[in-house]
Formats: sequence, C-alpha cells, structure tokens
Amino acid sequence: MPPLPDCTRPGARILFIGVNPGLRSGEIGHHFGGRGNPFWRLLHASGITPVLLTPEEDVRLPEFELGIVNMCHRPTRTAAELTRGEIAEGRRTLRESILELEPKVVAFAGLLLYQDFFALPSSGGPGEKEQRIGGARVFALPNPSGINQQFPGWKSKLEWFVRLREFAERVAG
Repeated sequence: MPPLPDCTRPGARILFIGVNPGLRSGEIGHHFGGRGNPFWRLLHASGITPVLLTPEEDVRLPEFELGIVNMCHRPTRTAAELTRGEIAEGRRTLRESILELEPKVVAFAGLLLYQDFFALPSSGGPGEKEQRIGGARVFALPNPSGINQQFPGWKSKLEWFVRLREFAERVAG
C-alpha cells in the first residue's frame, strides 16, 4: 500500500501525530480510517473542529488550523509490526517535519508513541508535557483506538480531547 500523505499546514494550531496508519487507513488512503476508531467524532465533540469530518475529509484539517502526520508511513495491522529501523527513521523525519511546520501544539495520539518519540521510560500519563519540539508545545492523548484498554470508552477519551482543545486555546491565543 502506498504511504498516506500528510495533511498539514505551516503554523497549525494543533499537529496530530499518529504512530502509523492501520490497514484500513492504508486501503482507503485516509488517516484514522478504522471503522471503530472514534478520532473524528472526538475532534468534533471536543470542539476542536466545528464540523464532524470523515476520514475521507482529512485533507480539510488545514482549514481548521490543524494537521496530521504519522511517525512511520507503512500501514500495518498493529504498530508492533514496525521495525526498529523504521521507528528510528520515522522519529528523525518526524522531528524534521515538526521543526519545518512550526505548529503551536504537537499532540501525540497515544501515550506509547509519545514515550517512544522522546525515548522515555514512562509516559507519565496523558496531558500537557514539559518537552518542546522547536517552539511547539507537547500534549499526549490516549490512543483513540477502540482497542485501547487503558482508556476504554468514549468519555475517558473525550475528556482528554477537551483538555487538548483548552490547552491549544491557551497556547495559540
């Protein structure tokens, strides 16, 4: 499957970072395309987007001062299928992309992704983080996937998307 194109804009209010596309996203060519993944509904319900977007409308994210990129571009069933080399290369190119795009906030869509990106022994939980990437502030979200056992259910995920919106409003003004 071909890699998914990034949906970005320089100076975005929030740049979402995924680890890599799932197989369904790879098949349809759009981010967070899994049928059970609530990412798009969470964006809308939290007030991050004023309209409910579908995966096929991911290209509209820049209209709302948002963007989305993946650390690794190869679609897989699970992120565990990625090689150490892919992850190391993805970390390097992701950092370069973030520095070039200069978003206000970088939001990692998954605590393990955040932890892996910064090579930390623990994520410390979701929320605002001390690290910065260039001038971008960092926020770690629970993985929105429906199979996330640490944060099951809609309410627990929505709470963190609302907190991200509030954080981005404070940071971006």
